[in-house]
Amino acid sequence: MPSFLHTMLRVKNLEQSLAFYSLLGMHELRRRDVPAGQYTLVFIGFADNDAGQAEVELTYNWGQDDGYEIGTGFGHLAVGVADVAAAVERVRAGGGKVTREAGPVQFGTTVIAFVEDPDGYKIELIERAD
Repeated sequence: MPSFLHTMLRVKNLEQSLAFYSLLGMHELRRRDVPAGQYTLVFIGFADNDAGQAEVELTYNWGQDDGYEIGTGFGHLAVGVADVAAAVERVRAGGGKVTREAGPVQFGTTVIAFVEDPDGYKIELIERAD
């Protein structure tokens, strides 16, 4: 059966990105430096693919420290959390950018918030009881 494995994001500062995603509870699962290609891949997540979880692949192209154009087609990543307001405060305390405070979606009751990682990728936090 097919399964969703990962989403790849290009980042300009790998350590800064890892610090941000750790605020959401993600951790490094594996890392691969590729000197011949001058890039580093770091897979992060809550658990790896073997546990049935999708991952985020952070790709750092060595020397590409000016960032990337995200484009108008990309929307956001969504992360389920037990307490959106608490997650927003962790991001804020860690120096992250909050672009929408915790609160219910328009015309609904689901609590969400939006934050941005150091490269400007939007992450929607969705409150989910686990």
